[in-house]
Amino acid sequence: MTGEDFFGAPMARNFKTTHWSVVALAGRAQSPESAVALEKLCRTYWPPLYAFIRGKGYHEEDAQDLTQEFFARLLERNEFQVVDSNKGKFRTFLLAALAHFLSNQRDRAAAAKRGGGQFTISLDDIEAERLRYIEPASTLSPDKLFDQRWAMTVLDVALKSLAQEMAAEGRLGQFERLKSFLTEDPVDGDYAKVAADLGARPQSVAVTVFRLRQRYRDFVRAEVAQSLCNPLDVDEEMGHLLKALTL
Repeated sequence: MTGEDFFGAPMARNFKTTHWSVVALAGRAQSPESAVALEKLCRTYWPPLYAFIRGKGYHEEDAQDLTQEFFARLLERNEFQVVDSNKGKFRTFLLAALAHFLSNQRDRAAAAKRGGGQFTISLDDIEAERLRYIEPASTLSPDKLFDQRWAMTVLDVALKSLAQEMAAEGRLGQFERLKSFLTEDPVDGDYAKVAADLGARPQSVAVTVFRLRQRYRDFVRAEVAQSLCNPLDVDEEMGHLLKALTL
């Protein structure tokens, strides 16, 4: 299945919740929901921002500290409240803010240590596997590392959303058996083998995979849409995501 096939399908529904609305909530002082809002933000953008910092040459522990401190300072200064969401994509706003933050950090004697900010996200909750894949392992520029890890994170979030939906329907076992076909075409005999394991017909497996791919596309596009103010920009941003995955 080609990238164009996978990412070119239209969204099946409109998605109204955006990262802009989440961070607007996070930026409200004394808001009881602010911690939850920022937690969601960090879950999505911690890996690409960390990868950007590592690409700038910072050591692992310093990059972790700086990523934590960046989010803490961004919230403490209520910078989310003064951002006009109509002027750009959320990922580009965060990247510009991070570059400015790092520039200011260079003027300090030492980076802030882990736990210094009012907000932290437990690194234990970021799986070791995810920490490994966001470590720079190529000669990509920091900006391209950010884009690549952002795209990979979008796919990861979408996959987890699909898994949760399947689990709610009591079909998690089926999903685990079929998820390898979401982005890779089967070779001869693959569907027959899975059908035997599931007690189904190969044709039925093929139909189920087709529907899962459609649903996965929906979740990918929904996650991308959440970072935009204008839903008409989704196709353009999907094209950027596809390009980032092929770096």
